[in-house]
Amino acid sequence: MLVGDEFIVNIDKMVNEGNSLARIDSTPVFITGGCPEDKLKIRIKKVNKNYLTADIIEIIEPSPHRVQPACALHNACGSCNWQHISYDEQLRQKQQIVKETLNHIAGIDFEVQETIGSPLTEEYRCKIQLPVSQTKVSKRILTGYYKRNSHELINIKYCPMQSAIINEITEFIKNEAQNLKIQGYNEKNNIGLLRHIIYRISSDLTQILLIFVINSDKIDSSIKKLASVLIKKYPQIVGICANFNNKKTNVIMSYNTAKICGNDYYIETLENIKYRISANSFFQVNPKCAALIFNKVKELIENNTSLPTILDAYSGVSSFGIWLSSIASKVVCIEEVQSASNDAIENIKLNNIENIEIRNGDAAEEFNQLIKSNTRFDVSLIDPPRKGCNENAIENLVKLTNKYIVYVSCNPSTLARDIKMLNANGFSLKYVQPVDMFPHTYHVETIALLEKEQ
Repeated sequence: MLVGDEFIVNIDKMVNEGNSLARIDSTPVFITGGCPEDKLKIRIKKVNKNYLTADIIEIIEPSPHRVQPACALHNACGSCNWQHISYDEQLRQKQQIVKETLNHIAGIDFEVQETIGSPLTEEYRCKIQLPVSQTKVSKRILTGYYKRNSHELINIKYCPMQSAIINEITEFIKNEAQNLKIQGYNEKNNIGLLRHIIYRISSDLTQILLIFVINSDKIDSSIKKLASVLIKKYPQIVGICANFNNKKTNVIMSYNTAKICGNDYYIETLENIKYRISANSFFQVNPKCAALIFNKVKELIENNTSLPTILDAYSGVSSFGIWLSSIASKVVCIEEVQSASNDAIENIKLNNIENIEIRNGDAAEEFNQLIKSNTRFDVSLIDPPRKGCNENAIENLVKLTNKYIVYVSCNPSTLARDIKMLNANGFSLKYVQPVDMFPHTYHVETIALLEKEQ
């Protein structure tokens, strides 16, 4: 087979990282934009040793699961590439991806629960990071998302995954920034002031924290003027901050953030629990779905223990810890980011909780300190970043845990890798629950319960 060869194929399934899979003879072919049960005419784009990649030339017979995308820019924008698949089928495919990844990486053939769907499938995103650029001639400010597999910015005026008010505010910012002669960022030569517009939004849409990521180490007067206009025009904006990032890097935000006006945090309320969240603090992108995850974790722990001691590692603003405090004798939260730990302390006060201890520091180092002090927990809850845990952290987690480990993951591959290590260290898998935190994308959140072998 050669680049440019054409074939007719049937799509078998979706795979981790979002592509569809077909086969030519026994060779796997990865195809962007396919849908399970599509019959497609494809052209080979790249030939690798063990697999092929291809583009769609024609949809010969569309799958019964293929639907019209909600966004007109679906084929160009790289943000959510499963809009062409019915939502029920998205949930089924995510269940299969988790099951197959566990099998392939961890060597475990395990029954995976049906994926829990998101309460909202549109306008669900409550953290939005929009890169900014500018046209050469007209100097028009552009914002949006990058084209798939590129850094070519697609200018987007309407995104169905974020609320209408965010679309409106963004257009206002673009026009006002141009009037104030604020330059959009050029990543090739590291010039231009405004790099990103970031929104942190409460799920009821009553509170918006706005962050301008700027290519500077101080707040320019034009940014101050823009902030002043915005906070007066939009009552939902409770605060505006500047994040200083003048390095030539793909990292969106530095840890250096300053308040311009209003508050430097917003309040999220879920089932009467309040969370104070600052600009640099992590909180789930889809809060309504996060509440489903919090409740499922609470249910698992409550059904298997009675007033346990709980370790909450990678705890952020103590979102899990606070949610679980009512069923625990004590919760110890570990978080590396200082602003998130500060928020956690405020959140304990906000919710009148007395059985949570906050420890700020690297998880592996804090694990070591707890082991040295002979501290043990009935339940350890971990919610690490996409890279998962390192081997040392896993080994220490095992030493700290008497009964159960609850692993909440946003990456099936690193989850499976870490479960394999936990299995080797005496913890067996008992329950796996995918949750759709990110509708219309290949991303899937997964809750895994592991029990210490007797």
